[in-house]
Amino acid sequence: MLSSKWIATVASIWIQCTCGGSYAFGIYSSVLKSSQSYDQATLDTVSVFKDIGANVGVLSGLLYSAVAVHRRRRRDNHQASSVSSLLSFGGPWVVHVAGAIQCFAGYFLMWLSVTGVIDRPAVPLMCLFMFIAAQAQTFFNTANVVTAVQNFPDYAGTIVGIMKGFLGLSGAVLIQVYDAFFEGHPRIFILMLALLPTFISLLLMCLVRIDERDTQGNKKQLNRFSTVALLVAAYLMIVIILENTFTFPLWARITTLILLLLLLASPLRIATNALKDESEISSQGLVSSERSPLLSGNGSQQSERWSSAAGDPKERHAADEDTPMLQDEEDLNVVQAMGTGNFWLLFIAMACGMGSGLATINNISQIGESLGYTTVEINTLVSSWSIWNFLGRFGAGYVSDILLHRNGWARPLLMVITLATMTIGHVIIASGFAGNLYVGSVIVGVCYGSQWSLMPTITSELFGVGHMGTIFNTIAIASPVGSYLLSVRVIGYIYDKEASGKSNSCSGTHCFMLSFLIIGCVTLFGSLVASALFFRTKMFYKLVVLRRLNLSARR
Repeated sequence: MLSSKWIATVASIWIQCTCGGSYAFGIYSSVLKSSQSYDQATLDTVSVFKDIGANVGVLSGLLYSAVAVHRRRRRDNHQASSVSSLLSFGGPWVVHVAGAIQCFAGYFLMWLSVTGVIDRPAVPLMCLFMFIAAQAQTFFNTANVVTAVQNFPDYAGTIVGIMKGFLGLSGAVLIQVYDAFFEGHPRIFILMLALLPTFISLLLMCLVRIDERDTQGNKKQLNRFSTVALLVAAYLMIVIILENTFTFPLWARITTLILLLLLLASPLRIATNALKDESEISSQGLVSSERSPLLSGNGSQQSERWSSAAGDPKERHAADEDTPMLQDEEDLNVVQAMGTGNFWLLFIAMACGMGSGLATINNISQIGESLGYTTVEINTLVSSWSIWNFLGRFGAGYVSDILLHRNGWARPLLMVITLATMTIGHVIIASGFAGNLYVGSVIVGVCYGSQWSLMPTITSELFGVGHMGTIFNTIAIASPVGSYLLSVRVIGYIYDKEASGKSNSCSGTHCFMLSFLIIGCVTLFGSLVASALFFRTKMFYKLVVLRRLNLSARR
């Protein structure tokens, strides 16, 4: 029971809900600045290392491949060696341990610094503390996302959307805990970030396992997990709006937290029902022990897949023609993947999409100030961003699965659509009309979140899951790269040109208009790059991915 994919999903969701400390930087940034006597430029430098740590997760991917995927292959091949014997004790839990160590070390050292327990560290050392703390997030995320894709290969978009969605909500969840118990004490919040995610991950890490059985009813249960995710997001949205409008007494804050925890506990009920249904089906002999062939990386299963075309000469001819494509694109390591055009098309598209979205949220407060928005309105915009981000992460994964299963649409097509829509959002922000930030932030937030579920899912389909963690974390480097270029070299440069007076501030639509028109052009270019990826992979999806899904459906 405890080794099932359903329990693993629940454990991953709970870990995801607590590991997004980097999204709550605004809570403790002020005390970090005052206690260390930083100016704004120095604080921004520390924040950059937070973004780098939270987005550059290549090490977590390499570790996952070493202790989880390679372990499974050695076991399947019955290789007896000292190395394989050592790694036989591996699994996703090892990645969680590495993340927990970094999470505790990074935030605990920051807490010691801001409380004065240790001497004020040099700025480079504080940047290192921040990097380590944020880097932990990539280890938790990689272990949960890649394991989930291996457990639900036929609905990779949906499960990635769920995992990435809860990660996007984790900042809001952590802030609810802070508001209930530690409001007004940001120093304690830093200690909480050191202890809570570490404790939760160590408590649940052994439950996050790769379940190799291909069971019935996956879609029905995943839809129930999706419903819970939507309910949590809707609840948090209501709470955020109310908290920015009214002052909640302590009892109200505790009550809202209790209700949130009850919602977050509901996936356990879904898992127990799924196990009950699975037990009933198993008793009827309907559970298959075989895995989906595309993602297993097993040569005999590949042969089985292609043998399904043997009865039809046309299908057999198509399969034979596509065999080189499969060999080129399936189960590549990161170096092999980087040698393909698809990798770089995906990287460039993500630099445009993720980079522009991150640049938007990093500057949304300053945009609001220049357009005359009140403090309450700006706080609402910043707080609600996590909700729009969640809707994009969850919605893109779920919708892309529907379009793939029902209509046979290659997944990169949705990336084309969301990046083109993102262009509209940036143009709306540039326009400066009354209420433009409300409309623009919703569009950009949803489309930005979409990239975070589409990119890992497309990576698993084009390059296989053998090194998925390493490859998608390498592509994720595009996010801070794009953000730096657009935030510093475009938005910051143009804002300084437009600013005037001793305060070096700017008011009016002209402050950010040119910047966001340029960013709109960047995302439009990203949409064109994604179009090239779509046309390059369209036949691959038709001959390989859809064939695998049809074969799985007939079992």
